[in-house]
Amino acid sequence: MAAHTTPAVPAAPAISAHPAKSVSVEPVPVAGVAVVPAPPALPPSRPPAAGAARVAGGVSWRWPVDGTLISRFNSSDAIPGIEIAGHSGDSVRAAADGVVVYSGNGLVGYGELVIIKHNDSFLSAYGHNRKRLVKEGQQVTAGQQIAEMGSTGATRDELEFQIRKDGNPVDPLSYLPPR
Repeated sequence: MAAHTTPAVPAAPAISAHPAKSVSVEPVPVAGVAVVPAPPALPPSRPPAAGAARVAGGVSWRWPVDGTLISRFNSSDAIPGIEIAGHSGDSVRAAADGVVVYSGNGLVGYGELVIIKHNDSFLSAYGHNRKRLVKEGQQVTAGQQIAEMGSTGATRDELEFQIRKDGNPVDPLSYLPPR
């Protein structure tokens, strides 16, 4: 009876501990051994990093707050946007670069409100803040803190976030990076 031999498997390549170098490890075919591809990466279970952005409509959009989405966009709502829960004082950030065109509390139902113009087509609105940190005419950059979350004009601490295209409310979830 012939002795059974197992094919030799080549040693794995050495991986450098030097952080500036990257090593690509390719599968090496071995007779009689099937190469199984790595499973696809799973989608993140947490919200994207604060710097995650999505370009839509010529604007690079970011989430304005960390928090839980508690109300989705409905164009027939009196104040059509999304609501994101959080805690009083949480940082509210500009969703994209732009100029502050409104910072006040004169629009009924929005409480302390900031509106930013991003280009000739897009505005974003941030309502129910406890404190506004920007003034009209001020340039802001994406991710810059513009307010503190609150409950002015609302029954709980939340951000009312809107995006308007050519003056009409649109679903912010179509513009923000996926969560």
